[in-house]
Amino acid sequence: MSGPSTSVDTPTTATAHTVLGPVPADQLGVTSIHESLLSVLPGAQYAHDLTLDRVDIFDTLETKLTDFKAAGGGTLVDATGQFHGRDLPLLEALSRATGVHIIASTGQGPESMLGGYFLTPQTNPPTPWPAQKWAALFAAEISEGMVVPRIERRGAAGLIATAVTRAGATATDTELLRGAARAALQTGVALSFLPGADPLGELEIVLAEGLEADRVVVGGVDRLGSDGLAQKLAARGAYVTLDHVGTEGHHEDNLGATGYLTDTARVALVADLVAAGHTDRILLSSSATGAAFGHPATDVAFTHILDSFVPALRAAAIDDATATAILVANPAALLAVR
Repeated sequence: MSGPSTSVDTPTTATAHTVLGPVPADQLGVTSIHESLLSVLPGAQYAHDLTLDRVDIFDTLETKLTDFKAAGGGTLVDATGQFHGRDLPLLEALSRATGVHIIASTGQGPESMLGGYFLTPQTNPPTPWPAQKWAALFAAEISEGMVVPRIERRGAAGLIATAVTRAGATATDTELLRGAARAALQTGVALSFLPGADPLGELEIVLAEGLEADRVVVGGVDRLGSDGLAQKLAARGAYVTLDHVGTEGHHEDNLGATGYLTDTARVALVADLVAAGHTDRILLSSSATGAAFGHPATDVAFTHILDSFVPALRAAAIDDATATAILVANPAALLAVR
């Protein structure tokens, strides 16, 4: 089934950072805003019982991206951040082979997923990193290029992605949020975060750093128990992502177990947001994992939104113009570097 129109009125002077260089934001097309191509739990690459065969990984991901392109997809945002399997040479090769724009992210978090160096660096006394050190780390991956271990910096990150401990923000999570917001403000890219127990309060931490709300994406609004959250965040001016389209009920990932709405309930949530005047704040993704090592994969096809969810939206009287705004115009506006 054909997807929504890919035309968008974003000015051609606005560009987004892809792994192959700047691309006019109005050429990104249908965009999945929060996916993972290769996701590796830090340390899993050294496990004796896991084999990361780069040829097999490339072949698997090439097939999935080719299917995404054929379904009408234009851009996939890889939200794995710095140390969860991000492989720039792999992403570059995949983008060249498939014609799909790939936007890589910088960022870390939550606290439980940080390496010991970032938790107790060599200071006297040992203290976790403050916001300004996080800001400098993330900003350098945008202004100087993302780090390719043992090789070089190359390619600018197009998004800052972090996460908050689901049970509630720790002191380190708060410094991460503040630092990510400062880096976004400094570099002009947007900030995306997966919230903890107080999404509205965590958004206010970000906004207190001076970042405009329309440069912030809050995920997780399709978790069970998030009634009314998406509307409140959108009313505050932030983008909201229904970020597990295709997943429902109990699901476990590398951040723990969470319950999610059904796609039927997600369609109703989109309709409610549209009716409330928040069409320009809705984003969609599946948090799909192309290849996962060391943690459970989110086994949803990158094509699911276009093949299944968009038809369900249409059946609920969401018209093509609205679908285009959600899948094309909104991501283009967010990913355009200011």
